[in-house]
Amino acid sequence: MCEVKEELKMKEHRPDLCSRYIKIFIVVSCYWIVSIATVFVNKTLLSSQSVALEAPLFITWFQCVVSFTICYSLSKSGGIPKVFTFPSGTPWNIEVVRKVVPLSVMFTLMIATNNLCLKYVGVPFYYVGRSLTTVFNVVFSYILLGQTTSYRCILCCGFIIFGFYLGVDQESLLGSFSLIGTIYGVIGSLMLSLYSIFTKKVLPSVNQEVWLLSYYNNAYSIFLFPPLIMLNGELSALRNYNNFDSTYFWFQMVIGGICGFAIGYFTSLQIKVCIVVFFLMSK
Repeated sequence: MCEVKEELKMKEHRPDLCSRYIKIFIVVSCYWIVSIATVFVNKTLLSSQSVALEAPLFITWFQCVVSFTICYSLSKSGGIPKVFTFPSGTPWNIEVVRKVVPLSVMFTLMIATNNLCLKYVGVPFYYVGRSLTTVFNVVFSYILLGQTTSYRCILCCGFIIFGFYLGVDQESLLGSFSLIGTIYGVIGSLMLSLYSIFTKKVLPSVNQEVWLLSYYNNAYSIFLFPPLIMLNGELSALRNYNNFDSTYFWFQMVIGGICGFAIGYFTSLQIKVCIVVFFLMSK
């Protein structure tokens, strides 16, 4: 009798498990498509002669402004009729600020260092650098959460580190190695790992609403970026830039902002629907 009950329970759970796997597959696939598109758009903005603006953090800040504008508009309109409803909430609530701002600092440093890395290295090596995120996640899961890791996982991390070393070695042989770009890549991986772990903790504070988390992160990042822009010495580059009156320049910037909005949303959504390690492996 007990065996029959167990079998019935398993049959009831199979459709739910199948639908969950399908949802994860769709979210991860969308993330990859948006991620690859965003990387190439950002590489064009950060390194191409058509833009030629030596202010990577200003470009990243503008992407946050575009993302915030999209979220603010959706918040005021309530979403898109018959498509989805945007959850109600404001980033200016004191309790929300207290809970979300620490995560927004990680978000700001993550996207800043990612774009700085992308400015100085090629797209292939950018992804090599990002692979270290999984290694950092294993380390921080042990330090912050007290979670131990299997020897197989540690062995995989060893292969990742070895692959990173090979990537650095090959870049050096080709004469395209950038130390500063590599450092930014390592810091970006570290910040992404921390952001992934703490996103899981902060999501309950915004009722598990990924839209609200994206809205709040971009709202706070608008104020967190200006000091970084000044520290990076970009004010003189902005003063001397001659293409601010170019329609094509602003078109590229807005496209980059839309991509930044999309990748921010899908990053948080993927963390929500996947366990953290699986999310980092998909990257």
